[in-house]
Amino acid sequence: MAEPETAGSSELFLGRQPILDRSQQLLAYELLFRNSRQNAALVADQVQATATVVTNAFSELAVGDALGPYRGFINVDRDFLFSDMIELLPRDAVMLEILETVTPDEAVVARVRELKGKGFQLALDDIVGLDEDYDELLTLVDVVKVDLQPLSQDQVRAIVDRVKPTGARLLAEKVDSKEQMEFCHALGFELFQGYYFARPTIIAGKKLDHSQLALMRLTTLLLEDADTVELEKVFKGQPGLTVNLLRLTNSVACGVRTRITSLRHAITMLGRRQLQRWLQLLLFANPQGGGVTPLLQLAATRGRLMELLAEKLRGRAADLPDQAFMTGIMSLMPALLGQSIEDILAQLPVPPAMAQALVVPADGERPGLLGKLLSLAEASEGGDPATVEPLLPALYGITPAVLNAAIAQALAWANEIGRDAGNE
Repeated sequence: MAEPETAGSSELFLGRQPILDRSQQLLAYELLFRNSRQNAALVADQVQATATVVTNAFSELAVGDALGPYRGFINVDRDFLFSDMIELLPRDAVMLEILETVTPDEAVVARVRELKGKGFQLALDDIVGLDEDYDELLTLVDVVKVDLQPLSQDQVRAIVDRVKPTGARLLAEKVDSKEQMEFCHALGFELFQGYYFARPTIIAGKKLDHSQLALMRLTTLLLEDADTVELEKVFKGQPGLTVNLLRLTNSVACGVRTRITSLRHAITMLGRRQLQRWLQLLLFANPQGGGVTPLLQLAATRGRLMELLAEKLRGRAADLPDQAFMTGIMSLMPALLGQSIEDILAQLPVPPAMAQALVVPADGERPGLLGKLLSLAEASEGGDPATVEPLLPALYGITPAVLNAAIAQALAWANEIGRDAGNE
């Protein structure tokens, strides 16, 4: 039994997908734990390995801390549902998703009632229909996740009518289009999850306001190594942007212990490297406040993840981590600006290696180390080992364990930024 547990832990792939509320603000993550080497035939070993890697993720990888204020949704099958190890999970930080393969018999209902009594929250996953066997279970679970993919609109309406009287919250999953999102929104769904939100298309076509245009101008000046006085001129024309910058640079995530009180002070204390990355992240922040945009979370996480992974590469160039962070941020600019990456690069003098990594060639394989790191970061956001595992051999020094630790650190860093952007 010990060998499968060890293999499971070392080969764990951790992915995550955002879950949003009706205002499209980040509310939770679905955490996707995948083990590409589990043997499906050895059921007992598989359950033990699954339980081990999930609990280890919350201890060794500090995923609980990385989630910050967001709850983590975790898939559980029947065996894991009845495992004692499930009770080691932090009940205030997780939502247990009961897989669609679990038959809602008397034993399952009793176990769900027991876990509810111990403070756990539970959801039904991938629901495409609800017969009378689910009557009692529906009164116990907190969330019902409706799989939109195979359902017609009439079938979705039938499920909604069935769930609403129970008081459970409805979550639309596999939302792939604006039309699906609007349809479910009108039906009263409270939570949303899917590629429409997770992929960088949520703000496509948005017109830039004056502050964002100024951010683009400042980014260009920094890339051109312009004088500080030139930077200050742009800031002086944007008082709101100045306040926003000072607020974020004074945050815990910035790592500066001295309170920053002026533009010149910020530029001096932070240095151009830090100033540039904060300017890039400000592009993705909600200028009106009142919540954290999914795009800010994704940009911050992706940039930081690529930086952390670049630091682990053996034989890397000294400036690779900085370039990796910037590549991660810039990969999401087409979603923010509603422009092609080619048009954006025409306005910004980025290094050739970054430009090559950002423009996807016809064969779909991004060139160079930056390209490989970006591909790995994008793949990890889906949590599918079939796309993650083949990318690792080309990145010498990046193992599944290194990747997972970096994901947890990047999430924690992004959550700190999100807290400061949304609450101050």
